[in-house]
Amino acid sequence: MEGFSKMLLGNFMPEKTIPVAIVTEAGGAHLGAYFAALRDTPECDGVVLCDPGGSHLQEAKKVLGEKLAAAFKTPEEMLSKAKPELAMVSMEAVNTPPVISKLLDSGCHVFAEKPACVRAEDFAPLVEKAEANQLQVQLALANRITPCVQKAKELIEGGLVGKLYGAEAHIVADQTRLTRKSYQDSWFSDRKRSGGGHLAWLGIHWLDLLMYLSGESITGVAGFSGNVGGQPVKAEDSNAMALRFENGAFGTLTSGYYLDTGYHTSLKLWGSDGWIEYREHLGGRTENPLRWYANKDKKIVEYDGPMEPKGYTPWVRQCVRAAAGLEKPNMSPAEALRVLKVIFAFYEAAEKGRLDTNV
Repeated sequence: MEGFSKMLLGNFMPEKTIPVAIVTEAGGAHLGAYFAALRDTPECDGVVLCDPGGSHLQEAKKVLGEKLAAAFKTPEEMLSKAKPELAMVSMEAVNTPPVISKLLDSGCHVFAEKPACVRAEDFAPLVEKAEANQLQVQLALANRITPCVQKAKELIEGGLVGKLYGAEAHIVADQTRLTRKSYQDSWFSDRKRSGGGHLAWLGIHWLDLLMYLSGESITGVAGFSGNVGGQPVKAEDSNAMALRFENGAFGTLTSGYYLDTGYHTSLKLWGSDGWIEYREHLGGRTENPLRWYANKDKKIVEYDGPMEPKGYTPWVRQCVRAAAGLEKPNMSPAEALRVLKVIFAFYEAAEKGRLDTNV
């Protein structure tokens, strides 16, 4: 792999490289992005693929080239013949927990496509196992490492917001996908297989960011969840959440499929010493996506720093480097469980009409 790394990064050579596995099945999500990310990650010195039906083998060969070392039919076969130090798992949520458990038993760190379970109770033992064995379990929540988010976190940790008073966020995607027969037949649209609809698949990103940026866990949820658009899917397309944070602050999150195309996203935190806002209209560049206000300065400041790198490639590389011991992971197993517990507590609250459900 020496020639590959030099071709990618000139004369740069990684301090350490590790073997990585991709464990998937028919319908596995984001695999094109994951294959490309591992191809472009110099700390990954080879990839083994576990794909029982062989649905993604040709794409893996095309994208990874010589970096694809072998392909297997089952996790057991893979683990008996290969020793990956990190496994990327992209499967139906209902099928994911037992596979993660086997990987952890083998001493392998895990990167999992969210939500990686259909109940938080199925994910909790995985976190216990990972923590007991000093292993990583991260979810595919790549928004954490975008430059705007990292700048926002730096400002908040520096005292910009002060004590959190309130929060407001939304992540809205296209309703169009729900009209396609291929989507209606997929595991994404069936809550028994996916764990949930928009909130478990996309809303999870902004829910995680609310806690990641504020530094406050969410301890109570209430609200409404359902199928507003009326498409023949078995998971919700709309969520209106009310949130209670650990310090007593309140917030809201709107999570739904409403547009014809693209995304609308926004997150705002207000506190005793100022406020900060991050927003993007994906599909068209948002001017000044990050801005903030400090009470002591009495002026709005707009971010003028870099917009890249962002997306799955830098997130995957960070996960590989963390598995190799080259840097700290950007997400702990407990943080992965935290956001899942909020999601499933909210679904329960919405179904039972509870005004407040503790997380």
